[in-house]
Amino acid sequence: MRVSFSKYEGLGNDFIVVEQELATERAVAVCDRHRGIGGDGVLIVGERDGRPSMKVINSDGSVPEMCGNGIRCVAVHLARTGRIGEAAFEIATDAGPHVCRVLEGGIVEVMMRHASLDAGELGLASSRPLVDAPIEVGNTTVCLTAVSMGNPHAVTFDDVGEARLSLGPKIEKHAMFARGANAGFARITAPRSIDLRVFERGAGWTEACGTGACAAAVAAVETGRAPRYQAISVKLPGGLLSITVGAPGERVKMTGPARHVFDGTVELSL
Repeated sequence: MRVSFSKYEGLGNDFIVVEQELATERAVAVCDRHRGIGGDGVLIVGERDGRPSMKVINSDGSVPEMCGNGIRCVAVHLARTGRIGEAAFEIATDAGPHVCRVLEGGIVEVMMRHASLDAGELGLASSRPLVDAPIEVGNTTVCLTAVSMGNPHAVTFDDVGEARLSLGPKIEKHAMFARGANAGFARITAPRSIDLRVFERGAGWTEACGTGACAAAVAAVETGRAPRYQAISVKLPGGLLSITVGAPGERVKMTGPARHVFDGTVELSL
């Protein structure tokens, strides 16, 4: 089976973009950095309800509802291949439609879905939201704020240092989160600036996580650490994202880069 693909990256979070369905085992194979193309995930571009669509398969074969860096890559792919013009357009995802605009220099503005702290939506083993709530993670107590950006996130502002390396996988699979969670380790460096490291559900430590940046900004706003209606700079290992959080129920705005790396074809034997 011969498959055409395009490689993209958003702040070092890299993806293989294809325009045909791939079985999970094939997606995992092409993500292998030693025996395949290499990537944090596969983005399948299609069409749903008359609009472009994006399906994500992580490098471990899991299927998340949404990927913030991925949707910027898909937006650039649609613009590069002449599928959309200069106006804003919607991309359908398993977390609902997201409104995108491709700006100059490969910068993409995405009106993400609204954030939610609802325990039911997050699949929490609790009837109440988690907001700076102390949770036992192994032998450590960590204060977590749970935020849904269509996919589940657990954000801590605790200064855990290098302990985050072991805490990330444990938070991802903690019994509190029925569907698992992306673990975000955030540090406020200024009133509108956050340093962030994310252990992604299904991908591990990544250079950047778009939905994770949104979740960290929302958690900062909801806990009084950052202001509403003002751009918050979120610094990830791969670079900066700008996140603006409005009133509860309003869409969260994410602005950041995405870049086409190369095109190719691959022969899949599976």
